[in-house]
Amino acid sequence: MSEPSTPADGAPRGSRRRDRHDLTAVERWIDDRANRLLRDAPDGGARAKLVEFLVFGAKQAWACIFGAAMLTVIVAARLWYPDDVWLARNDALVIAAIVIQAVMITTRLETGRELWVIVLFHVVGTGMELFKTGVGSWEYDGGGVLHLGAVPLYTGFMYAAVGSYMVRVYRLFDLRFDRYPPVWLTTIIATGIYVNFFSQHVIVDLRWVLLAAVLVVFARTMMHFRVFRRTHRMPVLVAFLLVACFIWIAENIGTITGAWLYPNQEDGWQLVPLTKLVSWFLLMMISVVMVTWVYPPKRPDRLPT
Repeated sequence: MSEPSTPADGAPRGSRRRDRHDLTAVERWIDDRANRLLRDAPDGGARAKLVEFLVFGAKQAWACIFGAAMLTVIVAARLWYPDDVWLARNDALVIAAIVIQAVMITTRLETGRELWVIVLFHVVGTGMELFKTGVGSWEYDGGGVLHLGAVPLYTGFMYAAVGSYMVRVYRLFDLRFDRYPPVWLTTIIATGIYVNFFSQHVIVDLRWVLLAAVLVVFARTMMHFRVFRRTHRMPVLVAFLLVACFIWIAENIGTITGAWLYPNQEDGWQLVPLTKLVSWFLLMMISVVMVTWVYPPKRPDRLPT
């Protein structure tokens, strides 16, 4: 489903000025050159659809830049980092993660507003990591001094990478929402999900109740996202599931490297159980709520008929 727009520069009516204001300086530079390159692209037919698809992929890749950089250094450290150097692999990953974050800020690939969300993801993720490793849900490769308990400090940056993706995709695609539920209600559900990550180990696991709550509350919510010349629509629950699937894929890559392992992988690597998709789907709920605290959900502009 998509809504056409008419300006020659590829931006939807009424949104280009607002959207460019939300972009970083680097993104405005890229946007200028991309629009110059694509201004003569067809606005109908198969070639137009191909352009939309390619721009969609490019924007997604740009939104994933923090997570892609983190995953790259984790894989590279496992493949090529020597075991006998004075700086432990885990400590090198912490330093690399800090450098990546510093570069993102100093080069203005991230805004100060986004940094607040990323720090919040970092804190929330580290808290869960400390508890989950303590009860044996998963474990990390040992070594180094930059850790809290059994949790290497670079792990917080993996959650920060999710936060970075969420806030970047929000503005790169100018996300808008129809029938978005009240933020106070989604905050209550997200709080319940986060508490359940801990409480399920001592009392009844309520994940299926919480999953049902998410499905009911967001059942009618539609997400509008602008790619190039068109604004497309998607049920927000489908978006949650797609992001959860990509995180599951990244998690399999991480466990292949041995950066962390689940109990069923200790005797030999195997795929992360598909049941983890439920956990990541619920994590999407927490992620979305934290982003809405900084970027309140907006309704889509109505195009003139």
